[in-house]
Amino acid sequence: MNLQEAKKRIEKLKAEINRYRHAYHVLDKSLISDEALDSLKKELFDLEQQFPDLITSDSPTQRVGGEPLKYFKKVRHESAMLSFNDAFSEDDMREWLKRLENYLGRSVNQEFYCELKIDGLAIELIYEKGVLVEGSTRGDGIVGEDVTQNLKTIEAIPIKLNGESDKRQMISDKRQAASGKQYGGEKNILHVAFPSKLVVRGEVFLTKKEFDRINKEQGEKGEKIYANPRNVAAGSIRQLNPKITAGRKLDSFQYDIALLAEALAKEGIQNHNEEHEILKSFGFKTNPHNRLVHSLKEVFEFRDYWEKHRDKLPYEIDGIVVILNDNEDFEAGGVVGKAPRAAIAYKFSAREATTVIQNITVNVGRTGALTPVAELKPVKVGGITISHASLHNYDEIQRLGLKIGDTAVVSRAGDVIPKIIKVLKELRIGNEKDFKMPFHCPVDGSAVIKDGAIHRCSNKRCGARLREQLYHFVSRMAFDIRGLGPKIIDRFIDEGLISDAADIFTLKEGDIAVLERFGEKSAQNIINDIASRKIISLPRFIYALGILHVGEETAALLARSIMENVKRNKESLTISDIFSYFRHLTLDNLQEIKDIGPAIAQSIYDWFHEKRNLNLLKKLEKVGVTIETTKLKASAEGGSASGGKSYKLKTKTFVLTGSLKSMPREQAKEKIREFGGDTAESVSNKTSFLVAGSEPGSKLDKARKLGVNVINEKDFLEMLK
Repeated sequence: MNLQEAKKRIEKLKAEINRYRHAYHVLDKSLISDEALDSLKKELFDLEQQFPDLITSDSPTQRVGGEPLKYFKKVRHESAMLSFNDAFSEDDMREWLKRLENYLGRSVNQEFYCELKIDGLAIELIYEKGVLVEGSTRGDGIVGEDVTQNLKTIEAIPIKLNGESDKRQMISDKRQAASGKQYGGEKNILHVAFPSKLVVRGEVFLTKKEFDRINKEQGEKGEKIYANPRNVAAGSIRQLNPKITAGRKLDSFQYDIALLAEALAKEGIQNHNEEHEILKSFGFKTNPHNRLVHSLKEVFEFRDYWEKHRDKLPYEIDGIVVILNDNEDFEAGGVVGKAPRAAIAYKFSAREATTVIQNITVNVGRTGALTPVAELKPVKVGGITISHASLHNYDEIQRLGLKIGDTAVVSRAGDVIPKIIKVLKELRIGNEKDFKMPFHCPVDGSAVIKDGAIHRCSNKRCGARLREQLYHFVSRMAFDIRGLGPKIIDRFIDEGLISDAADIFTLKEGDIAVLERFGEKSAQNIINDIASRKIISLPRFIYALGILHVGEETAALLARSIMENVKRNKESLTISDIFSYFRHLTLDNLQEIKDIGPAIAQSIYDWFHEKRNLNLLKKLEKVGVTIETTKLKASAEGGSASGGKSYKLKTKTFVLTGSLKSMPREQAKEKIREFGGDTAESVSNKTSFLVAGSEPGSKLDKARKLGVNVINEKDFLEMLK
């Protein structure tokens, strides 16, 4: 993306994020899920990091929250109530720490305080002489709303603090922390007297149980059902009548004392975990699951544990907050935009995310049904990276109003297959393209007919033909992708994941793991198997193309012709070289190749002059399929891949029968070709040797009748030395 493109994208993102945030923070309306909004904010943040000259003061990354509601008294916070930047991966976390240390110009002590990130409403509480005198919402981070009376209805918020204001007691073993895999919090072992004025910050939230109760009552009254607990909590705090707030049974955790590091240090408080101990001693409710950890590795373990166990909590969380524990280092980090440098929100795997529709392709299923499939800019949803999403049929595209180039929301809840649920049309810049279903089948060119909501190829054999092509492509003597059996290929076709052989190499683990009866491990195994087969020998590659009448032996002959006529003048051989070579051969030229007759020549000629096949070759090259020609080069130059020995089997033709103990028959054939020999499937007068393994067939009898030299496996191996 160049500067101009980035500027346009940033302006679109800023406008939409501000619109969503205003609805969310001020009007208590969710126009988009929190996770999708986080995804847009992360994209904006990353673009601004890449193009820092485009950062402006009105960017959402430089603000905290929405404007305060007009019908509450406004209060100014004594210091800004900041938010956090987001991280979504371990790499994001490492980059965060690297940025912080680069800013400080030194390494920091990797001691972090990890807090569960409650999905609630941020508040500030002010106590004078131990009594609550003011409670407010975050508002825009500088000015909030005075909601003191409403906050007093929450039992978890003390009206009067515990302890005294003129007596101090410090316990020396204040650094003792909880440990083990239960991921509990610090012990309440630190006590200090509260100051004459105390400013505390925390979160108000609604439990899942209370949320369900409220919605049940709403349903019984025939009134609006609320979308999520966070909205109910925010709406309850902003009620003008405190009795309504009291009826909602809100809860609250406190997590911060709003004093500078030097002020806390005077009280002997140097670390953030100690602030939590003090808050507990004052009578505040703190989250017992928060934990002090001593490395990023432990941060990752803490986050992963709670992502798996979050459903056991009585309230909603969407990640963890990671804070540099040393208060002095935290203050030295300062603020960047809307967030402190020394803290970050490490989010759980999003169940929704935004991405760009890079293209829409049409896949043909086993029954000939045409399915439009969105090719996505790879995005992580639900813990896995996906690059495809089925659009099911053309009616679905019209319902969504989807265009190629659109930004869309992709959803995946639980193990459900990812789907596009919304198009963010406001982010369009004018380059988007409409999509239309093809009039002719992309597989065989037959007419496409409309069958209800389904578009279908009129050739009833079309789907079966595609299947057979793909079965052949991954077979043992072709690309040998053993993890892709017929049933799996059928499934991938039906799900719209592959429409030709090249699509196999574009699959991501996430595309497979979301399918029923597939898991992350099996998906990983399939992807690893595919990746290991990207480098292929030239004869196997030609055979894999599935050209009519071109079997293993003919593919080997064609490969040798290419090596003799193309490779001698090139350091390497590309798929484009292969295509160019065959495109320039006439039918007569093809028949000059050994054992290529008129029918085979015509088939080869037709294949390489078919536009669809040209596109396939281009795609295979683009996805990284590489021709391995080292062994053939050695043979063509009169040596061998095993050490440059003489091209000893040149002009010799071998036929194999029975089973070999030392190697599979296919490998034996490749060895023969490496040393310049030819192989054949049937015995004739042209056969030089018949290699007879255990349990030979009728070929042995025929060889003896024709006087062909018969050798056993031991003799054969001697010839290969």
